[in-house]
Amino acid sequence: MAMAVARAIAEREALVVEAGTGVGKTFAYLVPALLSGTRALISTATKSLQDQLFLRDLPRLLQAFAMPLRIALLKGRSSYLCLHRLEHARQTASLPDRRAIAQLARIERWALETRSGDFAELDGLDERSPVIPIVSSTRDNCLGTDCPSYRNCHVVKARREALEADLVVVNHHLFFADLVLRDSGVAELLPSVDLAVFDEAHQLAEAGLNFLGRVLGSAQVFDLARDLLAQGLAQARGLQEWQDLAGGLEAAARTLRLACADSLQPRGLIKLRWQERAGRAAFAESLADLACAADAAEHALEAVLEMGPDFQRLHERAVALGELARRFSQPAEADAVRWIDLGQHQVRLVESPLDIRDAMHEQLERGPRAWVFTSATLGEDEQLRWFTEPAGLADARTLRVGSPFDYAAHARLYVPRRFPKPGEPAHAQQVALLAARCARELGGRCFVLTTTLRALQAIGEALREDFDSQGDALRVLVQGSAPKRQLLQQFVQDPAAVLVGSASFWEGIDVPGDDLQCVLIDKLPFPPPNDPLVEARVARLEAEGRNAFAEYFIAEAAIALKQGAGRLIRTELDKGLLVVCDSRLAGMNYGRRLRQSLPPMTPLMHEEEALDWLAALRDAREKAGRVGTGPAGQGGLSERGLPNLPPGFFGLS
Repeated sequence: MAMAVARAIAEREALVVEAGTGVGKTFAYLVPALLSGTRALISTATKSLQDQLFLRDLPRLLQAFAMPLRIALLKGRSSYLCLHRLEHARQTASLPDRRAIAQLARIERWALETRSGDFAELDGLDERSPVIPIVSSTRDNCLGTDCPSYRNCHVVKARREALEADLVVVNHHLFFADLVLRDSGVAELLPSVDLAVFDEAHQLAEAGLNFLGRVLGSAQVFDLARDLLAQGLAQARGLQEWQDLAGGLEAAARTLRLACADSLQPRGLIKLRWQERAGRAAFAESLADLACAADAAEHALEAVLEMGPDFQRLHERAVALGELARRFSQPAEADAVRWIDLGQHQVRLVESPLDIRDAMHEQLERGPRAWVFTSATLGEDEQLRWFTEPAGLADARTLRVGSPFDYAAHARLYVPRRFPKPGEPAHAQQVALLAARCARELGGRCFVLTTTLRALQAIGEALREDFDSQGDALRVLVQGSAPKRQLLQQFVQDPAAVLVGSASFWEGIDVPGDDLQCVLIDKLPFPPPNDPLVEARVARLEAEGRNAFAEYFIAEAAIALKQGAGRLIRTELDKGLLVVCDSRLAGMNYGRRLRQSLPPMTPLMHEEEALDWLAALRDAREKAGRVGTGPAGQGGLSERGLPNLPPGFFGLS
């Protein structure tokens, strides 16, 4: 892989690499990137992986090569403290509870000493904290050079360092946000780099669609109302009816959500087809009311524009909001699909292209540059068409590098034949009971991955009931009961735990060693057929005379299944059991294709064999614990020549 990356750099070509777990793909692209002397941009899927690259991997390599290269980390605005908004927060912020007040006080103390202003420096600060939006900026509310704190702005400093660096680490969301909004600094940076690398590239399309389309959400309306009221009362009290204007925006946002919800009361996020609401009078009226509320705010702000840059930005936001409301009142563009994301308290109207091929093709055509896209899951065939086709990379060079792990010896695959079919009432209950039997045999150390939030709750509740009825000292951790990072930490620290998670736990989770030895998947992860984006993609394939089930549904399921299974074996020494509670994997014709997408684990035919394998793993673990020679050891170097991780370490990539 490293040689292929070096060739791509030398010939300024596009390369797509699928690299199995354990290959060391991070070093495989970093080493040639550093040794080539070219200026490079590295984009990752998440901010956590950004921090890992910047704080661990890159310093290690630069020290090994004794290279005096300048590296920089660049994140989106919401990752950095805004000094101007912090000052206003002291005076005007309306915080929901004492915990939020304490967090603001902590941020104020940290603001006096931080150099980067990156919220990642604050241990224990939840990314979902209501304080972060109050003390960080967005493209909408940033004052730019008019800001009184511009000279000390952390975002400006980060961008300046990025422009001066030899290698910059960004993330996919930031990359696409800049392509659309020209706001993150990547637009200035990209023309000057010779190499662009996208790690965890299988998430690239999803990240791109979040920015290539248009979104009108109740959250942005409430944000505008909050900022309008705060600035109006602080700087122009009595000049306009600020409370009425803010109240009008909030009322319009609530009316829009009610019109979208109709009689629905969702517990989580659901997607509605645009056609289900677009023709209704209440929906059209709610959009018209929102446009009127935005117009009223716009006109009021026009009268106070000269009072400061805060009002100029608020005016621009009100104008943009009114235009969005009117746009969604009109038919969508021919090559776009619309839908409604409806939550318990919020709503989002979304207009999106079907894929990112046009945007990526435009970038690839802009001058000679090397492009490298890599992930552990990019397709089923040698051409990696699952990724290359929708990403506009059909002409790119492709490479598949298998994992060095001995899956046949270290991993087992069990597919129960006599099992309720997915969709049958008894399925979730039986998944929970099977998971309970596996957890008892291991003493915990299990993941249960579900394809829906409904199954997540049903399986979690059934597991708790079974453990309680049997008097087991096993703990059930369910997604949503605590932040993701906290749940993983609890899982690693408590060996007698079973973690039940849905979508966000299928990938990017790294629990090496004996802490995780069994992964159960409730059913094959086919895309939901009634999802508006899925429906539009299927319609396009069928219009082209192609088989949508074979080319889309099975391909998507294969990729997701491979991602979920990838949580099990993370090092050469790991051993475990994968259970897929869906008999279609064994009995249907397409099951063979899906099994081939998995690592070559040794198949088991009966539950007794699966439980015996888990018992053997438990015995080996206990024996190793008695003699003090566990598989990972303590201190020193692992067999791969890398420092051993401390107890309780887990990675989020």
